[in-house]
Amino acid sequence: MIDLHTHTFYSDGELVPAEHLRRVEVMGYEAVAITDHADSSNMDWIIPRIVRAAEDLNRHSKTRLIPGIELTHVPPEMLAGLTAKAREMGALIVVAHGETPVEPVRPGTNRASIEAGVDILSHPGFITLEEARLAARKGVFLELSGRKGHSLTNGHVAGIALETEALLAVNADAHGPGDFLTAEMAETVALGAGLTQVRYQQIRSDMAERAARV
Repeated sequence: MIDLHTHTFYSDGELVPAEHLRRVEVMGYEAVAITDHADSSNMDWIIPRIVRAAEDLNRHSKTRLIPGIELTHVPPEMLAGLTAKAREMGALIVVAHGETPVEPVRPGTNRASIEAGVDILSHPGFITLEEARLAARKGVFLELSGRKGHSLTNGHVAGIALETEALLAVNADAHGPGDFLTAEMAETVALGAGLTQVRYQQIRSDMAERAARV
């Protein structure tokens, strides 16, 4: 199992990175990215701490901790600059908080995030065909979310991704101990969105390849 979108107490999660990592290690995860919520006000505070935690903890854990960040409710015009800055600070996975139907995310965020070259567009809501085609060209993953509310449009996202050949990721968007996806539940998220078992296995392979490259 690999999850590329999770949160600790550095934003609105519950756990310190060490416990966060240990819990998924016990569950048999190969890797997990900590991608706490950020904008221009706190990115320079969060990323170095996650990078330091990864450097310390990866020496002692079977599960690899990948430092990342989730740019959240950032005006679309700021996404390119903040994505580049996050990478300079050491974020190996940059997630953008997509246009979920359960939050007032600014219109245009999906497209601006893809154009900025983020790694993952989380819970992208009613993403359009044009946006998904752009994501496919740029190698940006569209997320199928295991989180309540955000998951409402998983079926739409899966269908759009199949039509455009965009990459898909299944992530928990975990904020606490009860949120981490088991292997069985991650598969249920994908199959429940209308995907086949074969397509789900491709998702797992694509996610593993991305994690190995960062």
